Amino acid sequence: MRKLKLEVQLSVDGFAADPKGNTNWMVWDWQPEWNWDEELRQYHIDLHLTSDTILLGRKMAVTGFFEHWEEVAANPDGPQYAFAKAITEMKKYVFTKTLKKQKNPKWKNTDLVKGDFVKEIKRLKKQNGKDIIVYGGTSFVASLIREELIDQYHLLINPTILGKGKAIFKAITDRAPLQLMNAKPFKCGVLAVQYNKM
Repeated sequence: MRKLKLEVQLSVDGFAADPKGNTNWMVWDWQPEWNWDEELRQYHIDLHLTSDTILLGRKMAVTGFFEHWEEVAANPDGPQYAFAKAITEMKKYVFTKTLKKQKNPKWKNTDLVKGDFVKEIKRLKKQNGKDIIVYGGTSFVASLIREELIDQYHLLINPTILGKGKAIFKAITDRAPLQLMNAKPFKCGVLAVQYNKM
């Protein structure tokens, strides 16, 4: 069965964004300047290449995810080109209760999923292919965690304490044991931690 992998950047105290949704406290907040060191960049690319499907929540989709990576993929000389090119070619599913059609017809290889997200994700996991990866947004990821759909957590811990913000683990009401698989610090200050669901 395919695994559902979450890759997410967090603060030391576990927030994915500040209270207003800002991520400018991250070492790299998806800007053209790729502030991660070379080893972390490769870690990120290698993780992504183990999947052939991306899941997104509506909020992340409509705030420019597709447009951003399409633009980056149009520049073969850019440092993020390999990652961006792979994203644009992968199958993508946007989970929504409100969108009746794609907000932008340029959302390539993308389907909208409007029904029971738990049932649909379980169906996708049973299909043949590489693994599935999810990036966000925070509410969507929190719902996946609550329903115990995430198989691997790839947490990129940034050297920042926020004190408050948008949390992805807020919906957990019972203990969820995890198995530590790997923890690696990188020169840019980010700590990459992988946990598997037990």
